[in-house]
Amino acid sequence: MLPVFNHPWDLSSSEAEALQIELSAQVITHDCLGEVKTVAGVDVAYDKYSNKLVAAAVVLDAVSLNVLDSAVAQDIERFPYIPGLFSFRELPPIALALQQLQITPDLIACDGQGIAHPRRFGLACHLGVLFDVPTIGCGKTRLIGEAETPERHRGAAAPLVDHGEIVGSVLRTQDDIKPVFVSVGHKVSLLTACEWVLRLATEFRLPETTRQTDMRVRKALHLIKTNS
Repeated sequence: MLPVFNHPWDLSSSEAEALQIELSAQVITHDCLGEVKTVAGVDVAYDKYSNKLVAAAVVLDAVSLNVLDSAVAQDIERFPYIPGLFSFRELPPIALALQQLQITPDLIACDGQGIAHPRRFGLACHLGVLFDVPTIGCGKTRLIGEAETPERHRGAAAPLVDHGEIVGSVLRTQDDIKPVFVSVGHKVSLLTACEWVLRLATEFRLPETTRQTDMRVRKALHLIKTNS
C-alpha cells in the first residue's frame, strides 16, 4: 500500500497548519467507497524513555473481524507534540507500517480525529488524502466542538458541533459506556462512519481495529524496552 503523493515533513508548526488548510480542500465528505471486504486500523505508541516509537497497521475481515494481515514499523519522533498537528508526528511511521501490508484495505478506521479538527484536517483526513483511501476518525476524546450527552444505549448519538457546523458524532458503542467521537476522514459520510464504528465495536467500547493495533504497538514497545 503506497501513498498517491507525498509532501515535506520537516515543517514548522505554521507551515504544517498552512498545509493542513491547503489539503483540507481535497477531503471528500460523502460516500465514495465500494464494497468493503477489509477494514484496517492504525496506531502509534511512544517510548517514554527515548525518542523511539512504534506504529502498527492491522487488516481485518469486515464481517468476521478476524485478522488477515498486520505490520509493525519502528521509527523515531520527528515532530514535536503540538495539539492539532498530531498527523505530522504520527503519519510517517504509520505510512511505513501501511507500506508493509500485503493486503490493501478498503477502509481504514483511525484512532484519532477526521474533520473534527480546528482546520478540518485531522489524522484520518491526512491519511485518507495521502493514500487516497476511505478513512474514519474515531477518537477516545473530543478535540473540538460541543455536544449533548447521547442516550445510554448502544447506537445512541449526538451531533458534535463546532461554530455551527456538524463536524462529527458522539456515539455510544455499548450500553452505559463512555461514548467515542466519530468524524469523517475521507470518502466516507458521517452516517456511514458511525455505522462502521458500530460494526467494529461489537463487544467493547473501541473498534476492534483500534484494539488490535493497540495490542501490537504495546507488544512491540515492550520488546524495544526489553532489548535496550
